[in-house]
Amino acid sequence: MEYGLLGRTGLNVSRLCFGSLTISPLQANLPLHEGANVIRTALSAGVNFIDTADLYDNYSYIGEAIKDFPDVIVASKSYDYTYNGMRLSVEKACRETGRDYVDIFMLHEQVSRLTLRGHREALNFLADAKAQGVVRAVGVSTHTVEVVQAAALMDEIDVIHPILNIRGVGILDGSVYDMLVAVKNAAAAGKGVYTMKALGGGHLIGEAQAALHWILAQEGVNAVAVGMQSTAEVAVNTAIFSGSLPDAAMAAVIGKQKRRLLVEEWCIGCGSCAAKCPMGALTIIENKAVPDTKRCVLCGYCGAYCPEFCIKII
Repeated sequence: MEYGLLGRTGLNVSRLCFGSLTISPLQANLPLHEGANVIRTALSAGVNFIDTADLYDNYSYIGEAIKDFPDVIVASKSYDYTYNGMRLSVEKACRETGRDYVDIFMLHEQVSRLTLRGHREALNFLADAKAQGVVRAVGVSTHTVEVVQAAALMDEIDVIHPILNIRGVGILDGSVYDMLVAVKNAAAAGKGVYTMKALGGGHLIGEAQAALHWILAQEGVNAVAVGMQSTAEVAVNTAIFSGSLPDAAMAAVIGKQKRRLLVEEWCIGCGSCAAKCPMGALTIIENKAVPDTKRCVLCGYCGAYCPEFCIKII
């Protein structure tokens, strides 16, 4: 496994970051022991970096998995925008992972300079928490070029977690080239950059190896968060990120797996999911949520806001 410093944070991270959304209740909803075992398999293979979020509701998986791996670097994030709200989010992350600190804590899914300003109180708390050693680095996650550009100029921000993939799937306000330039400039400014959705939320699974080799070759990218929900996926991805050839048969099976967003028949068309979808990929038609497969990146966030529990990734 290859490792490198995450910007100027002093954190030495594996280039493969375990994206934990896929094992969470929003997606595979694995039993605790099974999900923790998938994480442990990755850690045993040399991964030392885990990405999660308050929304994913999977701190228990991580806390269980890292008991025997005390040096693992955990990054989390929260939508909270108030000082006290962010304090509670960080306290929850510490409590449920069994630690008294969080390595990286971020503002979740910032859309523009305006949303960054609207989260100033939360950012102030994270800066204070960093000064107290409760948070080691402060960051933002985003699907927009604009936020990468803005965060690169902010002294309070140490880490940027943007969407980036070979096809530009999910970038809301520009091209792949635009995001690459923004990432390169952010890295030059000393920011740590680890990207998300290298496989386009599953849309690029058929060209997974090419997509992963592409993202690893991009200047300024310190690490890449890849969602994994099985030990087979861990084996294939750790091989690729270690510069080895993955088992051909295993890679072929994984490459044929297609995921989709399922909206169950009992959907009442309330619109809560559509209002929260970061991609604008859900529309209410005849009192039922209908996904736009071209826009959906299969993040599963919509499921967290469904009062009828009728949305899932399968």
